[in-house]
Amino acid sequence: MEAGHSVPKSQPTVKSFAKTAAKGFNVHVNDKYYAAAFLGPSLLILGVFVFYPMVRTLYLSLFLTNNVGRPTVFVGLKNYVSLLTSAAYRASLTATGFYVVGVVVLTLALGILLAQATVQKLAGIQWFRTIFSATMGVSVSVAAIFWLFIFSPSVGLLDQIAAFFHLPVINWLTDPGWAMVAIIVSTVWMNLGFTFLILFGALQMVPPTLYEAADIEGASKRYQFWHVTLPMISPTLFFTATVTLIGAFKSFGLIDLMTAGGPNNATNLMVYQVYKDAFLTGNYGMASAESIILALVIALFTLLQFKFLEKRVTY
Repeated sequence: MEAGHSVPKSQPTVKSFAKTAAKGFNVHVNDKYYAAAFLGPSLLILGVFVFYPMVRTLYLSLFLTNNVGRPTVFVGLKNYVSLLTSAAYRASLTATGFYVVGVVVLTLALGILLAQATVQKLAGIQWFRTIFSATMGVSVSVAAIFWLFIFSPSVGLLDQIAAFFHLPVINWLTDPGWAMVAIIVSTVWMNLGFTFLILFGALQMVPPTLYEAADIEGASKRYQFWHVTLPMISPTLFFTATVTLIGAFKSFGLIDLMTAGGPNNATNLMVYQVYKDAFLTGNYGMASAESIILALVIALFTLLQFKFLEKRVTY
């Protein structure tokens, strides 16, 4: 051994590090009381307003109930079988699928386009950013009044414009073929402010050097959008898509205020069917089964998003 160099008698091992770490994280007797004090209120609120309603809903879905929601006859899975074999409920499933796809696709597409357009540093662009994000501060009731004025067959702005240019007048809210389009447009308008703001923030975080390198290589703006912009904002885009999907399945306010599920049940989505069966007809057992199916559908689509879309996310 060379002079001036010494070797320690014992080298630390993984086991010794583990023992040292364990000593530093000893659980004292009083820690459980501190944990209960901090977690107790949250667990109590979740138990009362989340966990108990979930268990109660699952329980009621297995019974026939009276008009005040008390179970009377145990029927097992007959409520679910009755729903899934009902043509009216299958039509509600189809309408919900069409609505969700339309809302998610249009919201994301328009959100990306508006964010991409306003991320440029131009004079007065901040006014457009404010306008595009302003729908975040609009309540559902105000939005419904606004769009009822737009789509009204008598004084509606769209039909007034169509009449001025001698175009066919469309009964937006009374025609089954157009009512769903009107609801989708209204919902996209409501969601667009949040989506735009989130994607705009993501675009601002993309390093400018990536675009400079792409310009040097002679890449077109379209190529930069698909191969630079979208991969860089893909985590935010995935988050926005998931939130928009779940929100679309739970849409209620605009439908209730604008069409009430009509005309001819054209906009009778799953969540509105739950409302009608529970609070209008008093069939709480059937409404509970519909709630369970709705929760399973949302969970299924969310899992599919994570399975197929998360692979395309660049972290």
